[in-house]
Amino acid sequence: MALTVFVGVLMAAILIGTPIAYALILCGVALMWLLGLFDGQIIAQNIINSAGSFPLLAIPLFIIAGEVMNNGGLSKRIINLAIAMVGHLRGGLGYVAIFAGVLLSSLSGSALADAASLTALLLPMMVIAGYNKNRSGGLIASVSVLGSIIPPSIGFVVLGVASGLSITKLFLAGIAPGLMIACALCFAWWLVSRRDSDVELSPKASGKERVKAFVDSLWALLLPVIIVVGLRFGVVTPTEAGAVASVYALLVSTLIYRELDLKKLNEVLLNAGKTTAAVMFLVAAASIPAWMITIADIPGQIIDLIQPVMDNPKLLILVLMLLILMISMVMDLTPTILLLAPILVPVVSAADIDPIYFGVLFMINCSIGLITPPVGTVLNVVCGIGRMRYEALLKGTFPFLIAEIVVLMLLVAFPELVTVPAQWFAH
Repeated sequence: MALTVFVGVLMAAILIGTPIAYALILCGVALMWLLGLFDGQIIAQNIINSAGSFPLLAIPLFIIAGEVMNNGGLSKRIINLAIAMVGHLRGGLGYVAIFAGVLLSSLSGSALADAASLTALLLPMMVIAGYNKNRSGGLIASVSVLGSIIPPSIGFVVLGVASGLSITKLFLAGIAPGLMIACALCFAWWLVSRRDSDVELSPKASGKERVKAFVDSLWALLLPVIIVVGLRFGVVTPTEAGAVASVYALLVSTLIYRELDLKKLNEVLLNAGKTTAAVMFLVAAASIPAWMITIADIPGQIIDLIQPVMDNPKLLILVLMLLILMISMVMDLTPTILLLAPILVPVVSAADIDPIYFGVLFMINCSIGLITPPVGTVLNVVCGIGRMRYEALLKGTFPFLIAEIVVLMLLVAFPELVTVPAQWFAH
């Protein structure tokens, strides 16, 4: 009964257009009424206590770091380096987008921030060079989702807080799968870019120009190294890594690259504050249903429903992946995590599945949801900045979406692709 009420109220609230945060509060309150536990003071306490969680401090810090990088010249230099290295190849600007997307993902932690940067800087260049605009936009959207998979991922921070999993372990476990997806996108781009026979290739950069581009971007490249090495050897926690990233980006942008002045900084902090407020309100709102999920033992009810596949871990993971994909298609990444993580992590733990492995697959699945209709948040960002039609962009995204789903299925079939690199990074 509790599961029916939970799903029914949530879906009804979403269908009538209720904002996700309020829909989460409503389904939590509905469960409280059902169990006879309604108390306004409990609601207020859950909201306040959840928003005050120390690990969540990493979210505004990484958001600030991402905004500073985009406005302070770090992102631009990363893209210039990618152009110098692979811009001359056939389909070169596509490989530039992938290479730059991987590097930006290791800086910002946000798929939306990466999509905005890559679209604004690279899409006009690709169109001028003769690449198909829809396909180019689709590639940029697809590589942008790596921002939620490769550390420092804001999504992993939310997942860790919502499920109780180690954020550091999630960060380190996301590195190898993120790089696998990047390789799959390279292969997919190689296949589809062969149709663009009249594309103007960029001139090959000389050795001197490549060295100059590398030296110019060195300060930006050092940041992901500092974060990963710091996490790997336990020098910093994820929250402390966020502080290091934001301070480092600010110092480089103002003192070395000198592209961030006080006026720009005010705008950067304002944008970061708006984004943080939206994410934190979702987290606070989700605390009520998360608490009631435990009280009502909804994970136990889910286990009873899927008992026939509990003895087959791969089949169970496959069923859960399909469930997550369907939900992530109609909900944004953060509410999907907040809604499903408290329910599904206990389920996979009961089936003796490594919860960190499941967390990585969970995040990849939710990230794929960012480029699938009808919501497709990243698609909307690319459409808005690139001035494209949603339907046309969706068609251009399709080959790369398939490539990411294939990687996800490989990770389901061969868990060692996640667990072995994760153990190496963690020890």
